[in-house]
Amino acid sequence: MSTIKVDTIKNTSNVEVFTCKAWVNFNGTTAGIRGSGNVSSIVDNGTGNFTVNFATAMTDVNYAVASSQAYDNNVVSTGNTTNPPVNNNFATGSFRYSTPNSGGNVLDSTYNYVAVFR
Repeated sequence: MSTIKVDTIKNTSNVEVFTCKAWVNFNGTTAGIRGSGNVSSIVDNGTGNFTVNFATAMTDVNYAVASSQAYDNNVVSTGNTTNPPVNNNFATGSFRYSTPNSGGNVLDSTYNYVAVFR
């Protein structure tokens, strides 16, 4: 298998295409990774508070994190109920991720889905 490395991908209209730079599906009760791309580990910092570590660092801290979470098989929270950065704590090698419910209380979500774009 060959690997092609490029700095910028553009479509036929010469518009830059932005790709997902990292993603992870993990269990918040065990910090166990179910599947990932460019995520080396999850650190459990306490209830509902995690550090997501990149296998290959981002070029800078100007990336975006999109996420959703579910506390069990039936309830999925998205949007403003999930607060990926804790105190805007982005670093090139990692970021902090928290899992509050709609009331603002942090809980260990069983299902966490996180994607990073740059």
